[in-house]
Amino acid sequence: MKKTYFNWSSGKDSALALYKIREAGIYDVQSLVTTVNKDFGRVSMHGLSEELLDLQAASIGVPLHKIYFPAAVDMESYNLTMKEETGKLRERGYLYAGFGDIFLEDLRQYRETKLAETGLKAIFPLWKKDTHTLLEEFIDLGFKAVTVCVNARLLGKEFCGREIDRDFMRDLPDGVDVCGENGEFHTFVYDGPVFRYPVKFRTGEKVLKTYGPESSGTPAWDNAFWYCDLQAK
Repeated sequence: MKKTYFNWSSGKDSALALYKIREAGIYDVQSLVTTVNKDFGRVSMHGLSEELLDLQAASIGVPLHKIYFPAAVDMESYNLTMKEETGKLRERGYLYAGFGDIFLEDLRQYRETKLAETGLKAIFPLWKKDTHTLLEEFIDLGFKAVTVCVNARLLGKEFCGREIDRDFMRDLPDGVDVCGENGEFHTFVYDGPVFRYPVKFRTGEKVLKTYGPESSGTPAWDNAFWYCDLQAK
């Protein structure tokens, strides 16, 4: 099989994509790779604690490789660090990198272009699949997840820390992708067929965080988020 690492976000799309890669029997996932905010010890964007990330990896049974970034990082620095890290993975014999992306064309192109610089090829097992169908499949397979971060301009506080189930799907407002593929929400997966046992956690406080100023009186699109602070049991 083809030696592969998987870009693990800690959320539902990653979990379903990892499941599908394993089921296909073509790629051998020997490492999970996650970017972490080193200033806060949390998964980038998702805001999940490193402790819960580590517990996820332990339950999945695949070694976890973390790539650390400061809270404030420019694209030039980000790209340089990622090139160095993916280069190291290539030197270790990795040929492929798995992702949970579904339909963001510019993001796919960016990933493919950057990985090609170090001789790696990206694979996207969920690509162009209907998001309603994917989330139905996620639920039917027995995956369990809760939202850890929601875009405050699209979803209220009540959606943060909520279980991903069919009621959640029905309650989403019009215009919000059911898989949150446009960044509407992010999730923490704690059980399902890629796990050997459930990851135990408890729900902490919900916090609204705003990033950056709003310029010229025009509201920024996605600078306010509700976070639910999950804690390991």
